[in-house]
Amino acid sequence: MSTDTTASVSTHILDTSIGRPAEGVAITLAARSGFDAQWVTLGGSATDADGRCKDLPALPEGTTHVRLDFETEAYFAKKQAEAQQDAPRVRDSGAFFPEVAITFAVKPGEHYHVPLLLNPFGYSVYRGS
Repeated sequence: MSTDTTASVSTHILDTSIGRPAEGVAITLAARSGFDAQWVTLGGSATDADGRCKDLPALPEGTTHVRLDFETEAYFAKKQAEAQQDAPRVRDSGAFFPEVAITFAVKPGEHYHVPLLLNPFGYSVYRGS
């Protein structure tokens, strides 16, 4: 939850290749206070069955930039293994993007919901509500 002196961040992932939420994707949250400051890893979580990550750490006071790192390779490896079980002749090369890093600027008092639309060969991101 954002306060007057901090911002807050939430995210969710939709796997557009199957039209469903992406469950079990590990996400790491990092922050910095200024363009040339060092990144500080605050912690992480994983998406739930609805593709949401509801327990990301709070941002410290003075945060100006946030980075969300999505570990997509393990998610697509699991999906590929499931597809091989169902149809052994299905051939998929897995994830072209083994990870997705989204960096954005934040202002105190604002909430930032940053959804990731994901498929094995592309992704899109936007500021949601």
